[in-house]
Amino acid sequence: MQLTIGKLASAGGVGVETVRYYQRRGLMATPVRSGGERWGGGIRRYGADDLRRLRFIRSAQAAGFTLDEISELLALEESNDRARVRLLARQRIDALDRKIAQMTETRAALARLADQCAASDAGDGRGPCPILAAFEP
Repeated sequence: MQLTIGKLASAGGVGVETVRYYQRRGLMATPVRSGGERWGGGIRRYGADDLRRLRFIRSAQAAGFTLDEISELLALEESNDRARVRLLARQRIDALDRKIAQMTETRAALARLADQCAASDAGDGRGPCPILAAFEP
């Protein structure tokens, strides 16, 4: 498999600039141009390993890992340090649990406000909507 950066980006579900950003961050290698670097000619070609790495980065991001954490995960892949990988995964799970708890509280508060708004509509409907009043400084 020999892909241009555009085809690699498309297959990985990202834009070309995202691939270049990952390269600048050291998450992905930048292949040598087919005609050499000297005159700026030739095309960079990417293979199956590059696509696998790009998809790994995107999947890890979707799981909530930062690019720094992904960089560490990629390094750990080579060292086979499973204990460290498990620790990073557990830290991510803890962060997700905190976020879920926060979102659950926010949802409950908004549901209460919506119920109060409906109740005020059933009355005389005067005064500010409880939802809008809650967001006032």
